[in-house]
Amino acid sequence: MLSSTSGCNGVKMSPSLFNFVDAKDKFTASARHALDGKTSKPLINAFNQFPGNEAEKKTTFDQALRGVLGDQIVKQKANCDEYLSLIYLSIDAVTEGICSATTPFLLLGDVLDCLPLDQCDKIFSFVEKNVSTWKSNSFYTAGKNYLLRMCNDLLRRLSKSQNTVFCGRIQLFLARLFPLSEKSGLNLQSQFNLENITVFNKNEQESTLGQKHTEEKEDGMEVEEGEMGEDDAPAPCSIPIDYNLYRKFWTLQDYFRNPVQCYDKFSWMTFLKFSEETLAVFKSFKLDDMQASKRKLEELRASGEDVYFAKFLTNEKLMDLQLSDSNFRRHILLQYLILFQYLKGQVKFKSSSCVLHDDQSVWIEETSKLVYQLLKEIPPDGNKFAAMVQHILNTEENWNGWKNEGCPSFVKERTVDDKPKRPTRKRQAPEDFLGKGPDSKIFMGNDELTRLWNLNHDNMEACKSDSREFMPSLDEFFTEAIEQADPANMVEDEYKVVRNPNYGWRALRLLSRRSPHFFQPTNQKFKSLADYLDSMVSKLAKELPKDIPSEEIKTGEEDDDDNGDNLLKDSNDSPSIQSKMVSNQQMDDIAAKLGAQWKTLASHLEMKAAEMREIETDSEDVDMQAKLLLVAWQDREGTQANVESLVAALNAAGFSQIADCLNEA
Repeated sequence: MLSSTSGCNGVKMSPSLFNFVDAKDKFTASARHALDGKTSKPLINAFNQFPGNEAEKKTTFDQALRGVLGDQIVKQKANCDEYLSLIYLSIDAVTEGICSATTPFLLLGDVLDCLPLDQCDKIFSFVEKNVSTWKSNSFYTAGKNYLLRMCNDLLRRLSKSQNTVFCGRIQLFLARLFPLSEKSGLNLQSQFNLENITVFNKNEQESTLGQKHTEEKEDGMEVEEGEMGEDDAPAPCSIPIDYNLYRKFWTLQDYFRNPVQCYDKFSWMTFLKFSEETLAVFKSFKLDDMQASKRKLEELRASGEDVYFAKFLTNEKLMDLQLSDSNFRRHILLQYLILFQYLKGQVKFKSSSCVLHDDQSVWIEETSKLVYQLLKEIPPDGNKFAAMVQHILNTEENWNGWKNEGCPSFVKERTVDDKPKRPTRKRQAPEDFLGKGPDSKIFMGNDELTRLWNLNHDNMEACKSDSREFMPSLDEFFTEAIEQADPANMVEDEYKVVRNPNYGWRALRLLSRRSPHFFQPTNQKFKSLADYLDSMVSKLAKELPKDIPSEEIKTGEEDDDDNGDNLLKDSNDSPSIQSKMVSNQQMDDIAAKLGAQWKTLASHLEMKAAEMREIETDSEDVDMQAKLLLVAWQDREGTQANVESLVAALNAAGFSQIADCLNEA
């Protein structure tokens, strides 16, 4: 049998080539059909039905969409809504995985390149509304560079003075699109826009300032009497303005444009002189003393609108009006504060020669106070405006510090220690019962067993204590066996202790630790352990009265007494220590006497509020609550929970009678 890929002669045939022209025609037709129906289903069906490789079909599909857009632009019959419909279809196609992720951005770029600015405004509104789409995982990586290039192309076409709002929208869009740590928009080297040059009249001969108009305009419109109110009358120039003031005032803009000049000695002297004269004018001629239009000020305040100009108007005839305008004064004073912050601040890329002298720092400090005072005196809401400016500049210092540190990421990895703590539980966690809680206490289910077990956190160390040496001496242990071995006592063999297997095992352990006879070789053969012990007892009976070994013979083994009761003994079980601990009977008596007043004692036992609430939850009986209080105190204190401590707490809480009864007991 020949394979399905073989011809008649059994030769394997190559797969059919992808027909780009047919695919493009079919995809173009489906795109037009999808535009008419406002749905992407024809696109999906055409893509799935056409045979070929996925990558080849995607590339062809991209070309088809750009071809449809090109036809719309060339025929100039489509409006902005139809362009946007095609871009919406491309977004759906990317979501369905039938075209490249860069296709919507290429279509947007083509549209913006071919449309006039008034229509670009509407297209860009679509871009702004879909910023969340552009930031999604499917589009951000593929389209961020396209969007940045598209915005930069738009900014180059727009006029900064006539299309100010549009330029601002583009900048705000980029700020929303890119993360805060995007270094392409951070001006890391603190460079200045040196192209922002303020042009003004530098020829004194051409100046019109200081000239007095001796003749009235004959061709002017006549104004009837009563037609103009007092507020509308043109105010005479109240600020003495000459060409020197005009020149010095606008020369300051060059220092605001390039603050590095202030570090030069001669430039600083010029800046200092011009600034003092300008600020003196602001200080001497306040807006409250001028005959400004009060009605206009009230209208601006009522409407809430503000007027913004991208560039200063430097006409000499406007100088008096500008100095009388509150917004203009605020702009100039704010420029001073920004300049001072740069001169005083620590900027990473400043040259080593850019250092202020002491007299310069003092002057900047004093002038900053004067500028803030002038801002507070400018109506309306001068105090609020000055406080807002100060807050913004303080925030700017944090921004500069972040850039000086190399713009570290704001997202910090959570360390092991910073993991959120588990909320406190009403019931104790299992690890608290297992000795792994904050108190490292193991609960044995019984108060006395719990106390004994937790007297020492390390049980092995407690077993090594000298007071826990329970191994008897040879004479104590073998006294009964020696007496029974004496024929005068007439004890039958079956009743002797050496016949007891438990006794025999412990006897061997003791002999290995304390008797040298255990290691001495012998030729005797013993039928049983009892016979061997009889032999050892006879030897010990002869030696013990004369020389009783008192030193332990080290064999490397640990003492492992079979008596389970002895293992529960503790180094602190002596009568003197045991008498100091509060017994269960004593706690029951104290709890019965306390009753509902147990909370008074709880504060003197240093019980927390959470523990008291848990006690109240566990039992509604006041006597049981008092008993639980004492048990919780004893569990927490351990060996320190003795009679003396409880007596002191009772006396401090005012229960002296109960304390006396406890002492007597």
